[in-house]
Amino acid sequence: MDVSIDAITNNIQLALAPVFLLTAVATLINAISARLARSVDRMRAIQHRIQEGSIKDQAMLVHMVKEANEAKVRGRLCTAAIFFNVLSGVLISLTVLELFFFQAGAVRALQATYVIWTFVLGLISFMTSLSIVLAEVVYAYRSAGWDTPFLK
Repeated sequence: MDVSIDAITNNIQLALAPVFLLTAVATLINAISARLARSVDRMRAIQHRIQEGSIKDQAMLVHMVKEANEAKVRGRLCTAAIFFNVLSGVLISLTVLELFFFQAGAVRALQATYVIWTFVLGLISFMTSLSIVLAEVVYAYRSAGWDTPFLK
């Protein structure tokens, strides 16, 4: 095992290259969490107004129930996106560990296919998360209540 400073520096640089992708994963988790929190808060506010019974207009009540159900769907989409994003982070972290141990010579039996598979699966999970976020944004726009019946 080569323990020179140059070899150690090279190993660390190689292993940390995918860490930049982890920054994107963390940023996306933060953004999705904010969207999930807003959706949950909106759903709770609507349910509270429905349960207190102050809404007498039937059209408005039907609209609010529909909006609460749409907020639930948005919450499920955000939760699925967070799941795939976290899975992506775990797989990319495994890639970093594999690269580091492989380059350091600590694990000779490690095959390059493990590194390839964890990195590719991490990217696929990240793309899946991005796709779900896009679906949630489109769904949020389409269900935005442009036709809200106003109380008279």
